[in-house]
Amino acid sequence: MPAVQLLLLACLVWGVGARTAQFQKANDQSGRCQYTFSVAGPDESGCPEQGQAMSAIQDLQRDGREQRAALESTKARLSSLEALLHRLTLGQAAAPWDTQEGLQTELELAYSNLVRDKSALEEEKRRLEAENRDLARRLESSSKEVARLRRGQCPQARSTSEDVPPGSKEVSKWNLENVDFQELKSELTEVPASRILKESPSSHPRSEEGGTGCGELIWVGEPVTLRTAETLMGKYGVWMRDPQAAYPYTQETTWRIDTVGTDIRQVFEYDLISQFLQGYPSKVHVLPRPLESTGAVVYQGSLYFQGAESRTVIRYELYTETLKAEKEIPGAGYHGQFPYSWGGYTDIDLAVDETGLWVIYSTEAAKGAIVLSKLNPENLELEQTWETNIRKQSVANAFIICSTLYTISSYSLPDATVNFAYDTGTGSSKALTVPFKNRYKYSSMIDYNPLEKKLFAWDNFNMVTYDIRLSQM
Repeated sequence: MPAVQLLLLACLVWGVGARTAQFQKANDQSGRCQYTFSVAGPDESGCPEQGQAMSAIQDLQRDGREQRAALESTKARLSSLEALLHRLTLGQAAAPWDTQEGLQTELELAYSNLVRDKSALEEEKRRLEAENRDLARRLESSSKEVARLRRGQCPQARSTSEDVPPGSKEVSKWNLENVDFQELKSELTEVPASRILKESPSSHPRSEEGGTGCGELIWVGEPVTLRTAETLMGKYGVWMRDPQAAYPYTQETTWRIDTVGTDIRQVFEYDLISQFLQGYPSKVHVLPRPLESTGAVVYQGSLYFQGAESRTVIRYELYTETLKAEKEIPGAGYHGQFPYSWGGYTDIDLAVDETGLWVIYSTEAAKGAIVLSKLNPENLELEQTWETNIRKQSVANAFIICSTLYTISSYSLPDATVNFAYDTGTGSSKALTVPFKNRYKYSSMIDYNPLEKKLFAWDNFNMVTYDIRLSQM
């Protein structure tokens, strides 16, 4: 093929797209000039030029370095993961022992709780059994008393006249349909009161009049200890029952307040006397305002107390747990201005008797003498006021019976006396020498309960009662 044709063919092939074709000119072995060209085949069409190859090699080297760096990073992360896996493996190996120890601790705690609950249930069971025995005794006693009263008031059931109680009228048979039934019944009730009057634990009648009338205090019995406070908070305090109990409370419902401290708000409530004696409150009231001193009382379903560091008397309704009224006592000393001789911020002392609600206090105008005011139990308005000639700080405590104020000579002497009486009816006072025992030598509260005809007192951690006797009017 002529050289020109070869050249044209090479150019044609190159122009068709064989960009990687190579054209060479060289002498062959015989010395003749020989033209050759080569075109990349299908598998070699992507082969780069020499410059492109160098660039590709550099790219590959760069990619290799990046891959090695990535590999090193991956290896480092893998090493970290292996270390973490090793620690986790060790933790899992130790976990069963820790878990066992934790389960053992939980089981021990649960067991101790069960033992405590069991003890509490056993104690509650003993308390309920004691209450059941007490109720059974009281029911049996009540049944016997009813039977005795029926025998004493129904002579028609008797077979002989010898069974008629002394002093009563012997009545012949009568017809229930008779129009004179009421009159005959009234005659039958003329049994001497001593035959049916329930005597006090000290075997003394509650008063000369059978405990139903008023008179002058002439005798105070020996103290009867009902219970002792368990903590230092009970060094002194106040406890009471409502002489005019309102629903849902009864004559048995008892309240107690420990008054040691600066923020006195808790009022313990006991539905039954047995609960009070055993120390199991049925409810604990938390007063919205703190009280001060041992002068609180319960009357007609409300707690009346002096607000802390104030001359304000407050009425707190126990059933609804709400404040119903409050009233400042004009000019009354408070927080240690005119206390009783034992102290305790007893400047304002509330009291209840047969006639209603009272407050005992003093003022600057009275120069420390005891002032008495009758209070309206609903709104605490002062209805009437008396000023006595008895110096408040010279007596240990005071209470009111049948509108007469009585004071105690000493809170600590074992053999003290009821030493003064002030009669609001006559406006006069007189000295007394009625013996009064401070068995535990620190009487911080003495109040009168007109329903039970007893004095309630708090004597050095101990809650005690005193029977009393009144003279006939």
